Amino acid sequence: MTNVVGVDVGGTKVAATLLGAGGMGEHHQQPTALSSAEALIDQLVAIVGEAAGGGGCRAVGIGVPSIVRFQTGEIAASTNIPLAGVPLRHVLGERLGVPVYVDNDATVAALAEAYDERMELVARNLVMITVGTGIGGGVVIDGHIFRGGSGGAGELGMTLIGLACKPEMQAPSANFPQPGSLESLASGTALDHLAQAAARERPDSALGRLAAGGRQVLGADAVAAARTGDEPAAAAVRRWAHALGVGIANAINTFDPDEVVIGGGGAAAGELLLKTAAGFADGYVHPGLRGRASVRLARWGATAGVLGAALLAQHELEHETT
Repeated sequence: MTNVVGVDVGGTKVAATLLGAGGMGEHHQQPTALSSAEALIDQLVAIVGEAAGGGGCRAVGIGVPSIVRFQTGEIAASTNIPLAGVPLRHVLGERLGVPVYVDNDATVAALAEAYDERMELVARNLVMITVGTGIGGGVVIDGHIFRGGSGGAGELGMTLIGLACKPEMQAPSANFPQPGSLESLASGTALDHLAQAAARERPDSALGRLAAGGRQVLGADAVAAARTGDEPAAAAVRRWAHALGVGIANAINTFDPDEVVIGGGGAAAGELLLKTAAGFADGYVHPGLRGRASVRLARWGATAGVLGAALLAQHELEHETT
């Protein structure tokens, strides 16, 4: 396996690691430099050098929370990092002197989840749904990332799961996520709102008591209270999981994957989320597809981004030499 560096760029941190014949190297992490595009690019150059060490690397893969035009590496749209409009592949390639490949962070995380701990491809067709502040997604088809026509495929959070089609339909919102989208109903932010509503409606509940004490009630509080048997909290978590279940069913009906993987911070809810969401999804999956795809939590956790970015670089190097 050729030495490559994978970089995971987020709104709060940048992480990088070397992937080679010996597996993954030391994990390097820093707070993201958000003051300007130039500052962030300088940071990326520096952290790649740290991760590569004295031996250098053959290529660099980078995952960013953005829509990316893969062929040019241009950041087409980004809300959390100051790189919109930057041809990142070209700029970093010139600075680093090796090939650079840039893709969406959830997309490269999906690629990582298709591989096991021995770095063997174990799921040729996979859909990943990342549940965090928003919802991201990635699709792997026949062992390769599926990007669509412009590089933006996999925006599963934007799929509509609660839009009522009426004769007088409401015009789309000017802002995203749209009402009725998977992100608006099944993200971590959505669970925050459900938890806060439960606290208001049931002041005698665990969440209600937290709110009465001056605490801001969040989704993590609902998960914790649900685990202790608090019914209002459990009902909020079930509603959240049911919305995610509809998204899982849509993914199975659309892509017929071997696996659907749930990652991101929301995966910390564990079986409380997974069992309910997967069970609810099953009823909405076409009978001809039902029971084939497994639904599981992400195996790579916080390292999925850097590993997937490194695997992206490996894939692209292999493609260019065949």
